[in-house]
Amino acid sequence: MDIESILAELRREKDRIENAISALLGTAAVAPRRRGRPPGKAAKAVAQPATKKRKVMSPAARRRISEAMKKRWADKRRQKA
Repeated sequence: MDIESILAELRREKDRIENAISALLGTAAVAPRRRGRPPGKAAKAVAQPATKKRKVMSPAARRRISEAMKKRWADKRRQKA
């Protein structure tokens, strides 16, 4: 075996060991999740994703769309007949 392959194998082994250690430390540090609602302080600590604001349609725009759809469906009914 040459030195490069030995070093590569040792680095892989080092990575496996570090992953195992971090997994063990991570499971020991985090308490298991319990059923139900989380406590108040813990729930506030978690950042909630920003909600997207809905766009408001003006009455005139709503009327235009309504008329266009009525016209479209009338054309469809006429084509079927």
